[in-house]
Amino acid sequence: MPQTTRAVLEAVAAMGTVGSLFFYTLSAFGLAAFLRERRQASKSTPPPASQWPPVSILKPLKGVDPELWESFCSHCELDYPEFQLIFGVSDPRDPAIEVVRRLQAKYPERPIDLISSDRVLGTNTKISNLAQMMAVARYPVLLVNDSDIRVPRDYLHRVVAPLADRSVGLVTCLYRAVAGSTLGSRLEAVGISTDFVPGVLSARFLEKGLHFGLGSTLAFRRPDLEAIGGFDALLDYLADDYELGRRIAATGKRVELSAAVVTTFLPAYTWREFVRHQLRWSRTVRDARRWGYAGLLFTFGLPWSLLTLGAARGAAWASALFALTFAARLAIGSVAAVRVLHQRLTVRDTFLLVARDLMAPLFWAASFMGNRIHWRGECFVLKDGKLVRATTPG
Repeated sequence: MPQTTRAVLEAVAAMGTVGSLFFYTLSAFGLAAFLRERRQASKSTPPPASQWPPVSILKPLKGVDPELWESFCSHCELDYPEFQLIFGVSDPRDPAIEVVRRLQAKYPERPIDLISSDRVLGTNTKISNLAQMMAVARYPVLLVNDSDIRVPRDYLHRVVAPLADRSVGLVTCLYRAVAGSTLGSRLEAVGISTDFVPGVLSARFLEKGLHFGLGSTLAFRRPDLEAIGGFDALLDYLADDYELGRRIAATGKRVELSAAVVTTFLPAYTWREFVRHQLRWSRTVRDARRWGYAGLLFTFGLPWSLLTLGAARGAAWASALFALTFAARLAIGSVAAVRVLHQRLTVRDTFLLVARDLMAPLFWAASFMGNRIHWRGECFVLKDGKLVRATTPG
């Protein structure tokens, strides 16, 4: 490699590494702010039971996710004065129906409704289900979460509490992931703990609040949903959780991050399924937050620092920069996993973290090379964040 080319590469890689260190610093501030707020929330005195509003929990379903029965039971055993559970399917043969029937039999004292949505209102089947489930939602406070979410007993108290402030329009939650038995599933779980969570908290710190929602929990008042056009306004969007939060924030209401952390159970992804899932996530964020997604290029600390080390031929300063970057990356990932999510980070997880970080630039680049995504067994094309069914399989 010519000396001039190597010098340019060295300078670019060093700048990318420094940019990543700046991102890790933002992440550290975001993590510290969340932990501080959670400590303060734990010291507050909850209001009496009579002051908690009743809640309608809406759970759209498609198929049987890992640990589905236990996740459903956790919702039935919530410590909260009054709530109803509404499950919705779009296929009358969906195997999740039998799980809900068992749930109704086990918890006869709980109001549990099962809705079979006979119409397809848009390309996002989940939102189509939600729009039709609204007909049986009894209460002014609504909560939507994914089918595979398991929750702690005080979940509703923690999530609903911020809605006592009328300036809050939506409450969402961070989540930890429990991996399946495959390498792809373990890589996904480590990415959620050590990459996704710091990313959310750094965006919250940098933007002085959240301006989007996470599908693990979306709690809001019915009038605030109606103010953005209801679920009908989201029928063709892939990132419906992001879009719901963004639109509520655009009305002037705040999006709050609850102190509660919930759990999701990942499928045993094959390698192909893992790659497709990463591309779906990458292309979803690319369309939803274009500038923020472009900025992810400056968060790939380990690849940048390794490139710097190679271009500088192992120079002492490049070795020190690599060591600093590795230590900062590991510290941020460990704090996010252990302190925020209360999740153990093993030595194997550290190797997976490094492997996933080295893959991240490849997925980032690949996301710009097409618009096709796979979701729940179907193939779609993304156009400005909206789903269009693909005419040919991919």
